[in-house]
Amino acid sequence: MNDDKPGPSGELILQVVPEPKDTNSNGDVYAGWLFNYMDQAAAYKAQAISQGRAATVAVESMEFISPIRTGSQVAFYARLVDIGTSSMKIYVEVWTKDRDKGTQRKVTETLFVYVAIDKNGRIREVPSQD
Repeated sequence: MNDDKPGPSGELILQVVPEPKDTNSNGDVYAGWLFNYMDQAAAYKAQAISQGRAATVAVESMEFISPIRTGSQVAFYARLVDIGTSSMKIYVEVWTKDRDKGTQRKVTETLFVYVAIDKNGRIREVPSQD
């Protein structure tokens, strides 16, 4: 990728191609569909870091930079931003590659906050990341 062009930040966690059932009457992907996969990407990262169950406790606001069309390849990137005793802040970016042009563009981003939980659903400590 050209150094002058911004690119995704974080680890590629998930790639999905939306189908017509995932879109509104204009052919654009529903925000809820997109948020679902963003939460899945953040959960995967949080569970890997916490080495077990983790639950979403907060999400920052989201702004949609551009719509996603049916058939576009949608990529979800996640990275750890901060870690506390039991919490993790996971930043998720969404990029899409249009099937016609093959160009990549950023769609949205947000910060998820997760907490590590035990088998009973109680908050637990995140293992040391050393």
